[in-house]
Amino acid sequence: MLEYYMFHKPRGCISARCDRRHKTVMDYFPLDKREKLFHVGRLDKDTEGLLIITNDGKLCSELMNPEKEVEKTYFFWVQGILTEEIIRELEAGVGIYSDEEKITAPAKVKTENTAALKDIKELLCESDLKLSKKKGNLTVTSGYITITEGKKHQVKRMLKYAGCRVVYLKRLKIGCLKLDSDLPPGAYRPLTEAELAKLNE
Repeated sequence: MLEYYMFHKPRGCISARCDRRHKTVMDYFPLDKREKLFHVGRLDKDTEGLLIITNDGKLCSELMNPEKEVEKTYFFWVQGILTEEIIRELEAGVGIYSDEEKITAPAKVKTENTAALKDIKELLCESDLKLSKKKGNLTVTSGYITITEGKKHQVKRMLKYAGCRVVYLKRLKIGCLKLDSDLPPGAYRPLTEAELAKLNE
């Protein structure tokens, strides 16, 4: 029987089935489910947000196939400011790979607000929380970035290229599937028939 779950990955756990040192995303599921389920794609340890957990290998292949160009949307806070010029560069594609001729696929970037680092302390990891106590007036910018690739640390590397350092990152959307705003970090629920139908379109 095929199973499909929306999981709100919290910060601090890793995208793996098991690990001797760190808590994994599968540790949030009952033992009887861990044997057959797997996560679709990955999120960094310090990134939270939407993960799909399933035992459907075909769906996983479809969503992870670069040729399908499935969009993934993230909300971010970065230390620094994104200018209109650098946003245009990010959207057109930038070189973040060791192969200098290769650039990222076109992206969508939209900034939202600016604030001081101390104003978002509830979202910060321990090291940035310490920084906020010393340099709380550092400027941070929030926004959204949508990519169709899934290279290691891609969003962080793209924003680093723009001269910004990510201090908070959360995946909100995979394809047409949006993270349920009522689902707290560490919780999961079955996908609805309507959500599953959209994923399979």
